[in-house]
Amino acid sequence: MKVVVVGAGAWGTALANLLCQNKNDVTLWGHTPAHIAELQRTKRNERYLPGIDLCGSLKFQTDLATAVLGAECAIIAVPSKGLRAVTAQLGDFTGIAVSVTKGIEFDTGLTMSGVLSQTMPRATACALSGPTLAAEVAKNIPAAIVAANADDQIARTIQTLFLAPNLRVYTSNDLLGVELGGALKNIIAIAAGISDGQGFGDNTKAGLITRAIVEIRRLGVARGASAETFNGLSGLGDLIVTCCSKLSRNRGFGERVGRGEKVPDILASSVSIAEGYPTARSAYKLARQLNIETPIIDETYAMLYEGKNLKQALHDLMSRDLKPEDSI
Repeated sequence: MKVVVVGAGAWGTALANLLCQNKNDVTLWGHTPAHIAELQRTKRNERYLPGIDLCGSLKFQTDLATAVLGAECAIIAVPSKGLRAVTAQLGDFTGIAVSVTKGIEFDTGLTMSGVLSQTMPRATACALSGPTLAAEVAKNIPAAIVAANADDQIARTIQTLFLAPNLRVYTSNDLLGVELGGALKNIIAIAAGISDGQGFGDNTKAGLITRAIVEIRRLGVARGASAETFNGLSGLGDLIVTCCSKLSRNRGFGERVGRGEKVPDILASSVSIAEGYPTARSAYKLARQLNIETPIIDETYAMLYEGKNLKQALHDLMSRDLKPEDSI
């Protein structure tokens, strides 16, 4: 298949390399000429994916119109804050558009495939999500992921496209749930990182993850997703790896907050975007609109955007009214 990967960060590069190894005709697009020229010359992306040799037949492009010319599938791997602007240039694309970006647009409350349905109305919007750290996928370490679209045939097409010896791909018809699970878990990963930065233990993180999946599910169901989806790869699976891995950008972001660094300083010094930061604001707004109780998301938002004291946030979480454990 002729494929264009839009976004030359770690995940976009890892997926472009995998698709190229799968014998597809792959072009990787990036917006920075100097960066793309370096990738073309060295066949490495040392800035975002160091130490990985890229497929010899992988092509590179900085002109988006040229990159998508003749492509049957576009993999959208740009940060959520720039996704609308970039994909607005692809309004005439008629193939399959697969979002691998995890976020919720603040102004509209849309997931990334929802944005694609507006900016790429002639394309078929899908999502690919799950517990897949870019560096591990690039090293061919075994992993599993889920391809989502309401149409079984489209989901199976994406499943086949990405299937590799060390990447098992499942399908789901719950596009919204798969995307919400992938987006919301990044907020919780920041909270998990704050816990690490504060020196808390494994009990703390286990409790955090367990209670977080409840409110992720609660918010997702209110938004129209299936509850069962959040028990799967894009929900619980992605939540576990992002909260626990040292490779997780969101957990690392939170750890720096937990150690006392200021959020603006962390943002200014970070090479890659921690998607949980903008998503916290979007999810907080969405929960208010849907009148859904999301205490962990709320306290994470308050710490990131309102400068709330970390110890006060913990106190407010731990001293909430007593209640039975639920699973909804």
